[in-house]
Amino acid sequence: MQFGGINYIAVIVAVIAAFAVGSVYYGVNAKRWMKAVKIPEGTEPKMEPSLFVITFVCEIVLAIMMAGVIGHLGDGQVTLYNGIVSGFFLWLGIIMPTMTINNRYQDFGWDLTIIDGIHWLVVAVVMGGIIGWFGV
Repeated sequence: MQFGGINYIAVIVAVIAAFAVGSVYYGVNAKRWMKAVKIPEGTEPKMEPSLFVITFVCEIVLAIMMAGVIGHLGDGQVTLYNGIVSGFFLWLGIIMPTMTINNRYQDFGWDLTIIDGIHWLVVAVVMGGIIGWFGV
């Protein structure tokens, strides 16, 4: 198995894209999401700057790890297609099961799991696609 390295420009572009996807996605689904996380109607959710910083840092970690996994496919295998497929498999095998377990123990309904699951699917596929497209 070979590892071609990580393209940090691709990582930064992937993080910015993921952040933008999340902003649009949750902007469109704000009312459904607030109901799913049991925030009473008419209440403003906390949108402190620290939450955005934490999100951005965690998405950097996610993108770097995704780039590492995609890079392990070997020389010449870091492609748009393989990035998208890898993003999907990482979502299906790691992100979605972890999130589902947490939501069940926290007594949230399946609606939150579906809302957040779709968001993370799109993020993983977009990140993987960008990382694969840029290559190493």
